[in-house]
Amino acid sequence: MIEILNATELVRARGAGALVGTILQTMRERSVVGTNLLDIDRWTKAMIVDAGAESCYVDYAPSFGRGPFGHYICTAVNDAVLHGMPHDYRLADGDLLTLDLAVSLDGIAADSAISFVVGDSRPAESVALIDTTERALRAGIAVARPGARIGDISDAIGTVLSADGYPINVEFGGHGIGSTMHQDPHVPNTGRPGRGYKLRPGLLLALEPWVMSDTDELVTDADGWTLRSVTGCRTAHSEHTIAITEDGAEILTLPRPA
Repeated sequence: MIEILNATELVRARGAGALVGTILQTMRERSVVGTNLLDIDRWTKAMIVDAGAESCYVDYAPSFGRGPFGHYICTAVNDAVLHGMPHDYRLADGDLLTLDLAVSLDGIAADSAISFVVGDSRPAESVALIDTTERALRAGIAVARPGARIGDISDAIGTVLSADGYPINVEFGGHGIGSTMHQDPHVPNTGRPGRGYKLRPGLLLALEPWVMSDTDELVTDADGWTLRSVTGCRTAHSEHTIAITEDGAEILTLPRPA
């Protein structure tokens, strides 16, 4: 299903996006050395509930997972990159943490992810991974406009990832979003320009470049959810939900101004 939102629905989408961005910013500020991943999940739940919103994750049970996810935010550390299930782990200096969050507010969902290094250490490999995914995300957003095609976004993202020497996994990528978290069209992180669905005003897309430093293969943890690099290498993931407008793209998942 591909949804095209009207003006009223777009206003609600902005509210959902701002909530997601604000929660992620708050959790980033609270994620210091010694913070427990389960505390991040608990704090996220509280902010979602206080806002009158709903988690897109807690009851999420797709075919590739093992039953309902059961948590409110994905917390992926170091070699984990997608669907990181919160567990009893305290963050250490130099950990590369990815937080991925999707929330529904007033019937519209928004989805975003950030990667950052915890503490004072700045491992060069981790910094490079994060920088690449953030630049790839900006490149994808820059070409998203009415009349462009999904392949144009995929090509823009993939060009940045490949130029920096990272293998690209196409099993998981970006997606349409609206009244539900995951919708068509699928947005691979590499592709051919001029191909695929033509973008229209009112379309919401969650763009999410992610990479692993030396592989494109994933392995699933015993929890049935957390996806890690098969080699144990570090990973990073950046994501925004955008709305296609009459003259380009609007980023919805920025935090509310202080």
